[in-house]
Amino acid sequence: MRIYLDHNATTPLREEVAEAIARALRDLFGNPSSAHAEGARARAAVEQAREQVAALVGAQPSEVVFTSGATEANHLAIHGVARGPAARGRALVASAVEHPSVEEPLAALAADGFRASRAPVDRDGRLDLAALEAALDADTMLCSCIWAQNETGVLAPVEAVAERCRARGVPLHVDATQAVGKLPVRLDRVPADLLSASAHKLDGPKGVGFLVVRGGRELAPWLRGGGQERGRRGGTVNAPGIVGLGLAAELAAAELPARAEAAAALRDRLWDGIAAKVPRVRRNGAPEALLPNTLNVAFDGVAGDVLVEALDGEGVAASAGAACASGAVHASAALLAMGRTPTEARSAVRFSVGLGNDEAQIDRVVSLLPDLVARARAAALADAR
Repeated sequence: MRIYLDHNATTPLREEVAEAIARALRDLFGNPSSAHAEGARARAAVEQAREQVAALVGAQPSEVVFTSGATEANHLAIHGVARGPAARGRALVASAVEHPSVEEPLAALAADGFRASRAPVDRDGRLDLAALEAALDADTMLCSCIWAQNETGVLAPVEAVAERCRARGVPLHVDATQAVGKLPVRLDRVPADLLSASAHKLDGPKGVGFLVVRGGRELAPWLRGGGQERGRRGGTVNAPGIVGLGLAAELAAAELPARAEAAAALRDRLWDGIAAKVPRVRRNGAPEALLPNTLNVAFDGVAGDVLVEALDGEGVAASAGAACASGAVHASAALLAMGRTPTEARSAVRFSVGLGNDEAQIDRVVSLLPDLVARARAAALADAR
């Protein structure tokens, strides 16, 4: 039996969500944009999901725009503001530890003459609020901030960021992909203007996500054609996927406190076991400001990808970096931004727990790691000679 500890890359699809998607695939074949009865049934299911998603994040249903995932939602938010009818200025501000789906749109805009600056983080991954505030000048059209860093799990002080953006009149986009479903994410408490997330990070299906657009903010569409989603995102919507997202959101809202408590207990059990049994290890990320399910560990003298491969051979799935960059051996940009050397960054392994994990699985991983790490260190020393 395999042990899956890579929930930040993607989560297993819950059985009840899979069943809801299967029913929708069979019964809701009508185009939700069509005027006939079949279209109306599909449309009603999409709108019910919109209400479920809005309830999870403290938004109005009319503010939820369905997308193919958080990557598209991030593109819509960033390009939509920069190219939108209400755009002002030519500057954008982000943290130094954003996901590539935020970094690359910023880089594309910088290549077109926009100015994109990054607020640094400290060695524990905590955002430098003073530096971010100083970067918010009269030319700033948007600030983008990741709520929970996908590799380290470090949480940004989003309420403080939102307050500073609001004081300067700068719209705030929050990439909450890793936070939604793991933490209370409530836009009725955090005054962000835009929020992105994906279904497959909260036990829903891949290929569907959403962007919350607060207060009727005008955006330039990223995908044009058809006028769906109130003109913000062209293309026939993925009704079965959206149904799955809606149910996953409803389940997350009902189970969130218990999920977070259980995940944190397993995460801490894993770290305590590693720290007790494996020498020369270090935790990456501020322990007091982490996702409850995420543990990023540097194993001195080990290449993270080698250890991940060894774990996989023993039936354990973990990650040596962001899933979007899998297959490439490189130093984590987030860990480099935290002041790690390339060698230190490449020694990191991310463990992320979720539904389906239990104490016995954690104990099994802890029992495997001392030997696997010792063997990996010996092999690295032999190669260096």
